[in-house]
Amino acid sequence: MLRITLRDGEKAIVNGAVLRAVGRTQIAVENQVSILRGREVMQPEEATTPARQLYFAAMLAYIDPANRAEHQDSVVALVGALVAALPAPEARAACIRFAHDMAMGDYYKALSSAREIIAFETEAAAASAQAA
Repeated sequence: MLRITLRDGEKAIVNGAVLRAVGRTQIAVENQVSILRGREVMQPEEATTPARQLYFAAMLAYIDPANRAEHQDSVVALVGALVAALPAPEARAACIRFAHDMAMGDYYKALSSAREIIAFETEAAAASAQAA
């Protein structure tokens, strides 16, 4: 059983349905569902970099099973480009974990690795800006 606490006004997506908490809400999930809390949801306009686009495509694969194959095609193209673009071994390891989780169908876990990849991409961009 998974227990989730939502703050007043916080949103969550459960199997594609958007829920909004009214008051502090605790939810007990007793079966397998696709669930994202509001802070884990990325809006299309926030997918401004390759790593963010990867997160967005993986998120859609997780919450939109009807179009999962299309979203996974985007994921494959993006993860390949990111492995080549991020030279740090830790970044490549995060990309490999991400790809493994996606291949195993563990989309929620893959989103965690995608957040790591976003952090590595942000670090690489900052280092590149300082060098210029």
